[in-house]
Amino acid sequence: MNDDSGAFAPTNNRGADCEELRSSSPDPSAFQDSKIPEYLKDTYWWAYLHPNAVRFWEREWLVNAILWGNMQRLTSVVINELEMSAGSSVLQMACVYGQFSNNLTDHVASRDSQYHVLDIAPIQLANVRRKLSGCDNVSFHLQDSSKMHFPDASFEHAVMYFLLHEQPESVRRRSLAEALRVVKPGGKVVIVDYHRPYWWNGLRIAMWPVLKSLEPFALDLWRNPIESWLPADGWESATDLYCGGLYQKTVLKRL
Repeated sequence: MNDDSGAFAPTNNRGADCEELRSSSPDPSAFQDSKIPEYLKDTYWWAYLHPNAVRFWEREWLVNAILWGNMQRLTSVVINELEMSAGSSVLQMACVYGQFSNNLTDHVASRDSQYHVLDIAPIQLANVRRKLSGCDNVSFHLQDSSKMHFPDASFEHAVMYFLLHEQPESVRRRSLAEALRVVKPGGKVVIVDYHRPYWWNGLRIAMWPVLKSLEPFALDLWRNPIESWLPADGWESATDLYCGGLYQKTVLKRL
């Protein structure tokens, strides 16, 4: 296993599942790293930063339930986009609960390529390091997705899995620009996230109050396409929808 010496989504009965964490007081010691953005401390301490967060959320069955049984399907649509030759590098731009990183690491390793995982929260990197402890093609990076330290065109592909809906618009714009910057020309930024469900989808009624109360930035993705936060040029995009429009896969190709 490799380390970056220069640096280093809880996601439908979620309101009930996380009530214990949300009703407890934040532990200031969990947020002592000054690099962690204020919006993350204020909004998602209960999901990613609280000392008990990892123990609570790190269950594949729970993440799958939160995604209405779509975890495996949405993981597979990412993997299917990651075509590469031997010696390639792929960047995951935030940690994910469940087996997502394990599955992508195995896929990348089968192509004799390197997998890089980035997160701004040390507790999240420690968790994914534990999950991938048997892998020797992985590097870990304590960095902010909106201001990464990698040189331009460092990776064949970048992956953003339920990241954008957790970021304020200004941070989301910067993260997308950074993703396109670090991907090589011809490479892909593969994004899976929320999308406004079709009008006939019953989950539209169920998910709106959940997202409004627990994920205050998520409804931005119901109102606007991801392309609305991208730089003016230098990319082309394609979007597929899943689960009656509740989820989207948007692939950005860097030109």
